[in-house]
Amino acid sequence: MFEGFKEFDLSGAGATIHGVTGGSGPALLLLHGNPQTHAMWHKIAPRLAQDFTVVAADLRGYGRSSKPPSDAEHTPYSKRAMAADMVKVMAQLGHDRFFVGAHDRGARVAHRLALDWPARVQRLALLDIAPTREMYRLTDEAFARAYWHWFFMIQKAPLPEQMMAADPEAFWRWRCGAGPAGMTPFSADALEDYLAAFRDPATITATCEDYRASAGIDIRHDDEDGGRKIACPLLALWGAGGAVDRCFDVLALWRARAEDVRGRAVPGGHYLAEENPDLIYQEFHGFFSEAER
Repeated sequence: MFEGFKEFDLSGAGATIHGVTGGSGPALLLLHGNPQTHAMWHKIAPRLAQDFTVVAADLRGYGRSSKPPSDAEHTPYSKRAMAADMVKVMAQLGHDRFFVGAHDRGARVAHRLALDWPARVQRLALLDIAPTREMYRLTDEAFARAYWHWFFMIQKAPLPEQMMAADPEAFWRWRCGAGPAGMTPFSADALEDYLAAFRDPATITATCEDYRASAGIDIRHDDEDGGRKIACPLLALWGAGGAVDRCFDVLALWRARAEDVRGRAVPGGHYLAEENPDLIYQEFHGFFSEAER
């Protein structure tokens, strides 16, 4: 899926991070969502690598990255801890300044990365999310029905883990294939990478810890920011007619969290990088290339 890229396994800030890197030019870090791996970028990364040095990494707890044990506060799966992994990995690859393109859970990591390490992140492109704090605060029936897994996966262990592990492949297909596009966005190779990771009980546990952290320690970190905003330019793209589009004023919410925001709803559902790769490639390429002009 990533012809010409090199695999790596590098020490993060408490986890071993697996990923691939390829291309030349300014550094671009790509972060995946849940329940996926870096493979979600396979339709876009090789094209971006023509003009950027692309790094596509598995978040801690996902894919072939390690799954460190958690604690009562879910601190190892806070977005702060997950972002720190990426800062350390990028530095080891020789990138002290870089762009970030991210989806879903990876976009929440990217949000924290840009806040905690503003000197590292030049530009930030986020797919199909609004800020975590506001999504919880503004939850209504429509959002709760669409994002039921947010509230299921934060339940006390081991209930959600046991239920998902009973038939992980069926759960993955049911949840990720529930949109209008069904399972069609996922290529056979990418799907096998996702399912192979999700069959591992440790991945399921880490996935739940990620969500538990978002409902707890991550919100505390957001509240402690004291109005501090993302300083770099931010591009927000989301699926037209999807739950994020229906339930939130995405640009208004990001403008409360960042200084320089642009974006729009685009054709597609939640898995935009796989449903509409040509458009996402064009949006990413144009946005990140602006910094080089």
